[in-house]
Amino acid sequence: MRVIGIIPARMASSRFPGKPLTTIHGEPMVGHVYFRSKMCEALDEVYIATCDNDIRDYAQKIGAPCIMTLDTHERATDRAAEAMLKIERLTGKTTDIVVMIQGDEPMLVSQMIDEVIAPLLADPSILVANLMAPLKTLEDHEDPNEVKVVVDLKNFALYFSREPIPSIKKGGVNIPMMKQVCLIPFRRDSLIDFNNLAPTPLEIIESVDMMRLLEHGYKVKMVPTQSDSYSVDTPEDLARVEGMMAGDPLMDQYTS
Repeated sequence: MRVIGIIPARMASSRFPGKPLTTIHGEPMVGHVYFRSKMCEALDEVYIATCDNDIRDYAQKIGAPCIMTLDTHERATDRAAEAMLKIERLTGKTTDIVVMIQGDEPMLVSQMIDEVIAPLLADPSILVANLMAPLKTLEDHEDPNEVKVVVDLKNFALYFSREPIPSIKKGGVNIPMMKQVCLIPFRRDSLIDFNNLAPTPLEIIESVDMMRLLEHGYKVKMVPTQSDSYSVDTPEDLARVEGMMAGDPLMDQYTS
């Protein structure tokens, strides 16, 4: 199987403009994501997909393959689909699985990629998967920048929301509180199918790509991880993550 990683990145983030090139310990955030993704031996290649010349120039500086995409995409998944088709034309190789790796996950480790692609490698009926991790505080559970997920008994997603789900208003201190971690592998044709599906009302209301799949009747396999990873959605998140990454030994392994 040919498995590639695509990191969609754009400067015009509504919550944190310029986020991909914001530095963490001297390295732009998208660089952390690229170098750490490259450490995963399961990926044949990792690409940065962007519509911004500044990100392209940085990618060239560090030797990262970069695919220029349209500037009209509002969803990272749509950008990844365009990039995948361009990569296939450039390389002459068909992709079997594409892992969409959000550019605001600078703490990821290669084990997380291995974990999330495992169900697709083991079961051809699984078309798309997501990582999920425990929310550790009530503050995080109520944070609208954290995408929450509830699952069925087989760990397929039932619903995603930026609201605090499941509700804890009726008690139950042991109710699982899970967040989506944006490492999302698709089978090739499933990513194309997603790109061709009409955006859906709940996807728009919740601002979560995966709701488009659920509303159209697809199943999304959720894969638990215990790895600590925090996405960067705000300057406050940036400060938190920078503190947590202080002394991270993986940063010494980055190579251009």
